[in-house]
Parts: sequence; C-alpha cells; structure tokens
Amino acid sequence: MKMLKVFTITLLLILQASCGSKSDKEEILFSINTNAEKGNISINKTLELSLRNLKNHTIDSVVYTLDGKTIQDNFNLKNHKLGKHTIEATVFFDGDETQTVSSTVTILNNASPKIYKYKILNEYPHDITSYTQGLEFHNGMLYESTGQNGESKLREVDYKTGDVLKNVDLADDYFGEGLTVMNDKIYQLTWRKGVGFVYDVNTLEKTGSFAYGKSKEGWGLTHNATHIYKSDGTEDIWLLNPETLTEESKIQVYTHKGKISQINEMEWIGDKIYANRYQKNGVAIINPKNGAVEGVIDFTPLKDMVTQHDKLDVLNGIAFNPDTQTIFVTGKRWDKLFEVEIVE
Repeated sequence: MKMLKVFTITLLLILQASCGSKSDKEEILFSINTNAEKGNISINKTLELSLRNLKNHTIDSVVYTLDGKTIQDNFNLKNHKLGKHTIEATVFFDGDETQTVSSTVTILNNASPKIYKYKILNEYPHDITSYTQGLEFHNGMLYESTGQNGESKLREVDYKTGDVLKNVDLADDYFGEGLTVMNDKIYQLTWRKGVGFVYDVNTLEKTGSFAYGKSKEGWGLTHNATHIYKSDGTEDIWLLNPETLTEESKIQVYTHKGKISQINEMEWIGDKIYANRYQKNGVAIINPKNGAVEGVIDFTPLKDMVTQHDKLDVLNGIAFNPDTQTIFVTGKRWDKLFEVEIVE
C-alpha cells in the first residue's frame, strides 16, 4: 500500500511537469520566406522577405532584422558581409500580440576567385627544423613564430642569411602559432591554450598576454591600421581591438560556392588579406570588408624544390617585405624561403 502511494505521487509529479513544459512552449504561428535558393543567395542580389501566416491571424505590422539590424523586406546585399546570417521577424498581430521568429541565410560571393601563379625572384636559407606558423617583416627584419610542443619559438631572423638574431623559447606546454607586429609590439598566438603573448619588438621581452574570446583556437594573425585580424582554423576571421585585444566583430571567408575553412597564417598586402589554408598548397586572397575570396595563388610546385625529408610538412608562412615590395613564402620544416612575384 505504501509503495502504491509513492508510485501515485511520483506519477502525478511527472504529469504536472510534462503539462507545465508543454504549456510553456510557445506555438509557432509564423515563418519567414526568402528568395534564397536552398538558403543561399549571392551578394549581388536583393534579399526579398515575406511572412507565412500559419494560423491566419490578423497581422498589424512586421519588423525584419538581419544580424540584429533593422532592414526592409527588400534588402540590397551589395555592401553586406558574406557567410551565415540570422534573419528575425517580429510580428505584431491581433491588436496586442507579438511573436518573433527566425531563419538563416547564407550570403555567397557573386564571382569565382581569380587564379594566380608566381615567379621566383630569389631563394634564401631557412631553418629546416622550424615548424613555421607565423612570418612577418618589420624594419627590415623577419620575425617568425614556430609550433610544436617543446619546439615553439619566437625569432628575429636575418632573412638573407637565415641567421637567428634573437630567440625566445615558449614553455613546453605551449604550441606556438601566428604572429603580427603592430605599434612596436609583437603579438603571438598559441594553439589550444586560449592565450596569446605580447612582446617588445626591440628586445623580444614578454610584456603581457591576452585571452581569446569567442574564438577557441589561435591560428594566424595580421593587422591593418586599425585592427588585428585573427584566424581560428574555421572560416571565421576575428577583428581584435589593438588596445584591449577583445574581439569586436568578424568576417566569414566564402567563395561563390561556400565557406573556406582552416584559414591559417595571414598577411595584409595592399588592401587584402593573403591567407594560407592548412594542408593546402595555395594562398587565398580575401576581401577584408566582406570575407570574399577574390583570388587564389597556386604554390604547389614549391614543396618539391626544398630538401625532402621525413618531417617535411605543408606550405605555411607568408610575409610582405615593404622594402622590396615583394612577397616571401615558406613552409613547415622547409630549408628555403622563397621571394616571389605574383602573376595572373
């Protein structure tokens, strides 16, 4: 009798909980229609929005937003960023009722990337043991960040001779990643520790550190006059405030067909971002305003021109030398640094 009583009370509690959860769930009364084909739309199109009234309610008005910003039901995408974005419709109906529903849309570029090749101008020695992760020129010197636990370093290098002028070893539990030099400071990432380091560019003395925000991993860094750009191994490139090093916004790297992930080491050249892709032999030329891949440089033959050995790894490392106005590329455990000219 006692066990029956306990069972009855338990059953009543379960029924009350299930009834409560059911009544708490709001019934979806509306959905958003778009002119995106299978959720995709080109940046040269106008996004057209309409509302599907599932229960034939009296609609008073609708407010549409794209990534939180109010838009009209016909929105020209020309100046918008590429990638996945959230559309919301706040519906005012039946006098005093409201409901907000959402949908996603993927904005693609409207043109395929141009294909570029290269001409080798010079070859320079490079440390064959360096697992290159970041490469950048500053005041005529080449700065390099290398990876692998127990092997990670920050270096100042004479690029013409390959001589290491200054060297900082990272602690064994840190896997070094990309770097950039801005305002006489070197910023260096680590891979999965969620932290980056700050150094004085003149002494290589560590002066601080910074934590990652929404980006969980550190891959590549570059900068322009106003922001530091950080890749995290996905299609996302984050814009960091150079004073606070917090992530203020992001772009998503896309072509006319879809996303391009594993964005790795990056370099700002002209008004574009040149980016290595991990395990690829090419460099993507990215529009930093919207994330569009506007070009691809095929560096495939270079790997066959370096010393072949068991630990030889992929192309990685791109740097623009403002003194020579040329581009330098290398790879992980390559014994050569190539100075190249890009040709269409």
